[in-house]
Amino acid sequence: MTLAHPAIRRLLFVLVAVAAMALAYFAGYRQEHRAQERTASETKTQAPPTTVQYQPGSSQLMYIQSTPVLSFPEPLIEPLSARVAYDENYTSRVSSPVAGRVVKIAANPGDAVRAGDTLAWLDAPEYLSAIADVGKSNADLVQKQKAFERSQTLLNAEVIARKDFETTQADLAQARAENERARKRLLNLTREQRGLVNDRYGVRAPISGVVAERKVNPGSEVRPDAPDPLFVITDPTHVWVIIDLPEKYLGKIEVGQKVTLDVDAYPGADFWGEVASVGRVLDPATRRVPVRCTVSNSLGRLKPEMFARVTPIGAESRKLPRIPNSALFSQGLYSFVFVEKGPGTFERRQVTLGLQGRDESYVKEGLADGERVVTGGALLLNSELAVGR
Repeated sequence: MTLAHPAIRRLLFVLVAVAAMALAYFAGYRQEHRAQERTASETKTQAPPTTVQYQPGSSQLMYIQSTPVLSFPEPLIEPLSARVAYDENYTSRVSSPVAGRVVKIAANPGDAVRAGDTLAWLDAPEYLSAIADVGKSNADLVQKQKAFERSQTLLNAEVIARKDFETTQADLAQARAENERARKRLLNLTREQRGLVNDRYGVRAPISGVVAERKVNPGSEVRPDAPDPLFVITDPTHVWVIIDLPEKYLGKIEVGQKVTLDVDAYPGADFWGEVASVGRVLDPATRRVPVRCTVSNSLGRLKPEMFARVTPIGAESRKLPRIPNSALFSQGLYSFVFVEKGPGTFERRQVTLGLQGRDESYVKEGLADGERVVTGGALLLNSELAVGR
């Protein structure tokens, strides 16, 4: 059989046509597949490379926490170490003006007292002696007064000489002076007392406040020249904060300047105060200057001898967003945060930092007031971006 046979030629033609159609089909499929890959690649390239998105209910969302950004006045320098102290304008250290022995304690640390309340009772011989002196001088004054009146009557009747009358007159003046001395001495001892108290001397509170310290016990012997006070009374709503300011920061602090205060006992709580005085003398050993700040303590949360960190601030009109350091992470020389753009959507953003403290930092560029920044789970989000690439 030869190729010239008509049936064979038709079969070959059909086979060639089928082969051509198959080649055309596969070529079109491959071109379409490449177009799809190119479209997918372009779509992937156009997707934001700094955004992580989770579907609602994703388990990863359990590990992510965010908080709104708030702006605060820009601090001038890093926080300074300080301590809380009594406000001496509202504090009284109570001692006894007489020597004696404590027979009863009437106030304990933490008790609120009013001016004139009894803090302790003393068995004080000097106090009893002062009472006796007043009684004696009163009796002597009455006697000298009567003697003067008699001598005056006799002088008028020309029975005695004027010399004798003048003697009784001088004795009366002396008795009056002694009586005045005795009464003033007793008044000085009992100035804060509401009347005399038999044979016990009461140590009284000179101001209203809270008993902060008690350094005496029943049976203790006390004296006016004791080095320690018996009681310390203070108004806890007023405290001082003392800063030992390094010499290099002297130009950053001035009287009347606003400061913020934070303590370990209340993390995240801001206390506001004002610089009341700046020391005039530099300590030659520490190269530091004492700075005293007044702080309102209306809730009584600040306690004397607490350690604190004080941050002087500049003009209150210039405010910067403040974020916790847990929101920050670094890549190379730059700092980043994640901002929550919507439910389950987080954007990585580069920020420029101002002052960076131990727990919080101020952001100069990259964040706006009111945006929500991720404070927990930022590293998880960053790892998701790295895997996605």
